[in-house]
This record gives sequence, C-alpha cells and structure tokens, in this order.
Amino acid sequence: MSKTRRDFMTAAAGAAALLSKPQRASAVAAGIKAIAFDGFTIIDPRPVAAQAEQTFPGQGKALMTAWRTQQFGYAWLRTMGGRYVDFWRVTEDALEAAARALKLDLDPTRRDHLMQSWLELKAWPDAVPVLRRLDAAGVKLVFLSNFTAAMLDAAVKDSGLDGLFQPHLSTDRVQAYKPDPRAYRMALDAFKLAREEVAFVAFAGWDVAGAKWFGYRTYWANRAGALPDKLDAAADLEAADFSMLEDFVGLRA
Repeated sequence: MSKTRRDFMTAAAGAAALLSKPQRASAVAAGIKAIAFDGFTIIDPRPVAAQAEQTFPGQGKALMTAWRTQQFGYAWLRTMGGRYVDFWRVTEDALEAAARALKLDLDPTRRDHLMQSWLELKAWPDAVPVLRRLDAAGVKLVFLSNFTAAMLDAAVKDSGLDGLFQPHLSTDRVQAYKPDPRAYRMALDAFKLAREEVAFVAFAGWDVAGAKWFGYRTYWANRAGALPDKLDAAADLEAADFSMLEDFVGLRA
C-alpha cells in the first residue's frame, strides 16, 4: 500500500472513531449563553405544604390552595396597580387572607412557623448535578424569580449551590412581578445578551406563556404535572424535571 493511501486510510479511521464516540457539545457554541430559572424549577416547595398540614391538620391542602391563589393574585394586582411590595410581604399578606377565608386561627406563632418554612427550602435532587454540569460548560446560571434575594440566598445556601449562580434577578429590581415584560427583560439587561442567547426555565404554565411572549426559548420543568394553560404560547420543550435540559441547550453527556 502506498504512503498516500496509508495516510488516507489512517485519517479516515481516525475520523470514524471520533464520530463513534459520544461528543459533548457546548451550549455556548449552540448559542445559549445564559439560562434563567424560575425559583420553583430548582427549589422544592413541598416542605411549605408539609408545614401547613402540620400546623392545621386536615386543612393543609386547602390552606395551600388558597394561599397560593392569593399570593399570585396579590402580586399581579400590585404590579398592575403600581403598588409593588416584595414577595415576602405578598406571601405573608396572602397567608393571612387565606387563613381568614378558611376561618383558621392563624396566631403569630403559627404565622411565623409557616413563613419561616419559606427560608428552609432546598433544591430538587435532580437539579443539582445538572446545574453543576451546565456551570462547568460555561453557561451563566441565574434565578429570574418573584422571590426576594434573601429567599433565594437561603435556598442556595441550604442546597450547597453557592458559587453556581450569577447575582439574583429578583423582581424587586424592577418593581414588577412576572409575567410583566420588565421582569423577563432583566436577564437581557444584566448580561447584555440577545433574546436568542437566553433560555428560560419555567415551573408554571403562566410563566411559560410570559417567557414565550417575551421571546425566550422556554423549557417547561413541569414538576407538578400541570396541564398547559390556554394562553396561545407553548413551551419549546416540556419535561417533568431537568432530564432534558442539557439537550435543550445543546449539551450532551
């Protein structure tokens, strides 16, 4: 065999071997430079429900339903009315209104225990390894959340995720709750990026719609198994957890 033919065959064999190996793509190369997360996609809220049931046995589920409804109702009404207060205050006001509606005896001790549960939350178990791999790949990670910075800091610390996230994009920065466009714009302003360079990870269907309306590529971590909202906006990819997130942004294990 001639030297030229041997060189060609060697090169071809090398290329075939390279192609046969699993390749790790770069999310940055794929165009995604930052991922913005709603708080609940990473932070598991179930301990709040457990505390509600412990505080009011047999009434915990009803309290959580009323509390969450009032929580977001108050947030949206305050945004529309230009009367912003932070999410901690909204959450406390919503708790008192929900307890009153259900005729529950919410004394100061019970109220404080329920509110404190928001500062004792940890990450969903599947989220941590994925976040570490995304960070190692050079993707900027940030919370874009209605939560206050203090609420997010507590969850990050309790989950051992220190150092993975960019400074929190709490809606306190713009005094407007999601799905107001001012909230979603925070990632573009913070990182000086174009919309197509940011992926958004939503927990709730309404947040999927808000992010899509704004123009983000949107992954729905549908941990609650919710049905899509009828808001003329669908997620680009839906999964029950973070199992498809690396694929979504162009990474392969």
